Amino acid sequence: MKTNWMTTTATAAIAMLFAANAASAAGQLNIYNWGDYTNPELIKKFEEKFDVKVTVTDYDSNDTALAKVRAGGHGFDVVVPSANYVQIWIKEGLLQEARPDQMENFKNVDERWVDVPWDPGRHYTVPWQWGLTGIGVNTSVYKGDINTSAIFLDPPEELAGKINVAPEMNDVLFATIKYFGGDWCTTDKDVLRKVRDKLVEAKTKWLAMDYSVTEKLPAGDYAAVYYWNGAIMRSRIKNADIKFGYPKEGFPYFMDSVALLKDAKNAENAKLFMNFIMDPENAALISAFAKYSNGIKGSEKFLQAEMQDAPELVVPAEFQPAGEFLASCEPDVQQLYTRIWTELQK
Repeated sequence: MKTNWMTTTATAAIAMLFAANAASAAGQLNIYNWGDYTNPELIKKFEEKFDVKVTVTDYDSNDTALAKVRAGGHGFDVVVPSANYVQIWIKEGLLQEARPDQMENFKNVDERWVDVPWDPGRHYTVPWQWGLTGIGVNTSVYKGDINTSAIFLDPPEELAGKINVAPEMNDVLFATIKYFGGDWCTTDKDVLRKVRDKLVEAKTKWLAMDYSVTEKLPAGDYAAVYYWNGAIMRSRIKNADIKFGYPKEGFPYFMDSVALLKDAKNAENAKLFMNFIMDPENAALISAFAKYSNGIKGSEKFLQAEMQDAPELVVPAEFQPAGEFLASCEPDVQQLYTRIWTELQK
């Protein structure tokens, strides 16, 4: 009888604590996402539907987001890591098992994105957007072949000094390793030496490594970029001279997914948001802003006509074999790549 009383008391205490936490968290949601990646209309719609005040904080890379959350005291509820980083977040115990696969709108997730290697069965994450990293060129400046990583690794004279490269280590190293015929996650010292030397040499012909592509590429400040397809599409809409190229040597696909943080203060609101973005109409709002595909069936009905057959989104058959999803390399391999990247930043 005493044991039952203690159990009941403990259960009541836990329930009261949960209720207190829920009460303090009500009406808020703190999203940590890539910059220039969240549609304000989507946020407004969610806020009005659920009476939740949403705060969006930007980050500029997977590593920045991971470091910030690792340090603690961040106050965020959800984060949007790329596929090759999700397992790192899970293994380090930074995510809750939100079980989106049990949410009402999970039925809308395209079958292709349900049982993914980085989150089998989707116990942790919900699709946000997916795309690839490729080449954007102002064809009024350069009229040669743009379906090659040579655009930024061995730049033609017309483009030298006018190139911007995405400051994302894995995307850049992937393309450069493929340029030399290597495989992703390789530890081949000869290949990696060529990669390092080529990047250090090529950087002398770049103008920048930053995220301001959607403004500077259409304005003519950059003549070429190695960057993400959605941003290049946004640039092309502003300037018809911008064309997209698929590096024939190899290019990386990505998918960014929404995940619930282990120490989220507004977990229930976060789950509401995860279910909300699996609704086709809401997923279309995500894509409408940043111009990437979203992985939700039925969303195409709500997309603008310009996205239905956009050259940046529909990979030509001849280049499809060159695309590959970035896998998570082993820690020792990642250390090798980080050394190359660190040298490139000097």
